[in-house]
Amino acid sequence: MEKFYTCKYDRAFKEVFMKEENKDILEKVLETILKVKIDKIRFLNLERNVDNIKVKRKHLDLYLETDIGKIQVEVNTENPKYLNSRNMAYICDIYSHHILVGEEYNEKTLIIQINMSYDIKNEEYIRKYLVQDDKGNKYVKNLIIYEINMEKYKSFWYNKNQEEIEKNKYLLMLDLGLKELRKLSIKDKVVSKYMNEIERVNEEPEFREYMSAEDDNRKIENSIRSEGYEDGVKYGINLGKTEGKNEEKIEIAKEMKKKNFSKKEISQLTGLDLKEIEKL
Repeated sequence: MEKFYTCKYDRAFKEVFMKEENKDILEKVLETILKVKIDKIRFLNLERNVDNIKVKRKHLDLYLETDIGKIQVEVNTENPKYLNSRNMAYICDIYSHHILVGEEYNEKTLIIQINMSYDIKNEEYIRKYLVQDDKGNKYVKNLIIYEINMEKYKSFWYNKNQEEIEKNKYLLMLDLGLKELRKLSIKDKVVSKYMNEIERVNEEPEFREYMSAEDDNRKIENSIRSEGYEDGVKYGINLGKTEGKNEEKIEIAKEMKKKNFSKKEISQLTGLDLKEIEKL
């Protein structure tokens, strides 16, 4: 049976929601989190600031201009140590560009980052971060980070808490399988539309090929982390023989570089030559 990818995965989330025709369901998700009415959404492009090579870029980012402010949405399946620093770098980059292009420094436009996170230890359903001192005095008023504990919300579904399920159905739907979605969609057109979209995405060969490569990379990382370097190398070499895709090897090499593996070790695992590794 083929794996069904929910919007727990960042790529699946963006394949569904980065479409003009799906703004209506995106609005419902954002409104559930922010507790406000959103009337306007416009997709913006994060591929800017090309002069800053230190800013990590992803070719798919959900960055929005709405009538309540500018919003960036991230889906974090795992919670590595560097995650918060990376997310802070993203939102500060957005904030600085918003300030620089204006005629004056002001705090009229909200700059919001929403992190839909899994595998976090927070007990709160939503944690809201502000830039302020220990007495609650805000340094700036318009920079806000929301961290959504998606697994905590999922507990409503498992516990069959119908009242909370109804209130939070547009968040809950993001990590439900088709069977569960059918139950939730019986009386709701938004959930029904979402269900059709995530099913469509899962049927696309290009998407499944991408996600399969992502899964392979994740297995290599887990093998290195849990079984040690030797087993990780063996796993990576075997996978490299069967897969042989250069872009996958490059992604693996980048992850190993972050973990401070030597160039020689990275070359042994991925099959990339040392000159190619130096360019990463």
